[in-house]
Amino acid sequence: MVLTIRGNVAQTNAADGARLDMAMLESLPQQELTVHTPWYPQPVTLTGPLLRDVLSLVGATGQELKASAIDDYTVEIPISDTQDYDVIVATKMNGKPMAVRDNGPLFVMYPLDSNPALRTKLILDRCIWQLNAIVVE
Repeated sequence: MVLTIRGNVAQTNAADGARLDMAMLESLPQQELTVHTPWYPQPVTLTGPLLRDVLSLVGATGQELKASAIDDYTVEIPISDTQDYDVIVATKMNGKPMAVRDNGPLFVMYPLDSNPALRTKLILDRCIWQLNAIVVE
């Protein structure tokens, strides 16, 4: 399992919520974003499902997501962001799966290049890498 989603979710497959593996994420429609980020010297192409599709898969309802990374970094993401913007849960970078050392295996990314208004500290803080858990509130 690469992602656990707990809290207000209707579709669960474990005692603590929904546990998704890479195959489940890759079975959803895939999106591709090429973005310039402060973390990489060159633009990167990230591929993965829309975060709203991941939330829909588990029947998530609420106002806010508390997303956590492997290193316990946690950030709050309003669920409205997933409707207002094509935020993806990237499973691949430049066509290849991401190792933990490369900020993987999952990286939440906003469409920073197609919407320059998103290039704020607040939004960049929400671009959480090494994502492994979401609590829906």
